[in-house]
Amino acid sequence: MKLTADYHTHTVFSDGKGRALDNARAAERAGLEEIAITEHGYSHYFRGLHRRETEKWLAMVREADEGSSVRVLRGMECNIRGVSGLSDFTPEDYENFDIFLAGIHIVIHYEKFSDTKLGWGGWLRKSLGISPSDSLIRETTKAYVNAVMKNPIDAVTHLNFQCFADPTEVAKACRDYGTYVELNSKKMHLSDEELARVNETGVRYIINSDAHSPERVGDLKLAAEQIARVGIDLRRIDNIDGRLPSFRYAAFKKTL
Repeated sequence: MKLTADYHTHTVFSDGKGRALDNARAAERAGLEEIAITEHGYSHYFRGLHRRETEKWLAMVREADEGSSVRVLRGMECNIRGVSGLSDFTPEDYENFDIFLAGIHIVIHYEKFSDTKLGWGGWLRKSLGISPSDSLIRETTKAYVNAVMKNPIDAVTHLNFQCFADPTEVAKACRDYGTYVELNSKKMHLSDEELARVNETGVRYIINSDAHSPERVGDLKLAAEQIARVGIDLRRIDNIDGRLPSFRYAAFKKTL
């Protein structure tokens, strides 16, 4: 299994350690064809891309694309901001980005105060080893599903990391709307048993490094080990072995 493209990397514009060109050069060394620079979304209080810095960030990504042999895409790891499925992107943002990732994070501007349970409620329970309530699972699942239904999301990132949803139901929504489930190689986010149930839905995957430093770009070791344990058919992973994904967001932008 060889990675063709890495669609989840960060730079100093969010909480990464390098610049886009550093990530692109690392992608070259790893033999990748494409890379995406995907900062945390605008609503992340401390680690997100600031709107006032968007033009400067776009110039940095353009420099990386022109200064390397890999294609460098403009992306964002948006936040799912509430049960309604609200994300960071507005229609005015669409032209600036090529890749639309989305996940649940903690320290963000939630749509409503009641939505803080999605991030903070999940994080607190996981930190203390407390089982989630049925209502928390139900509401978190609804947030993921609504986000996938209402937004042209290319991939859901680190599903269930520091939060509690029914991953099978989320995977069904991803399957039905053409959104990938990310197999994140930075951190374990689904147990082997959960991933096996997700796999039964027929959803498709991409593997990403979630690199926060250039030296981790293209790293798929953690995800590859779980893929082998669970027995996922490699033909279901669309950014390995020379394949490139068919992304939903790119198709959506052509309709605008």
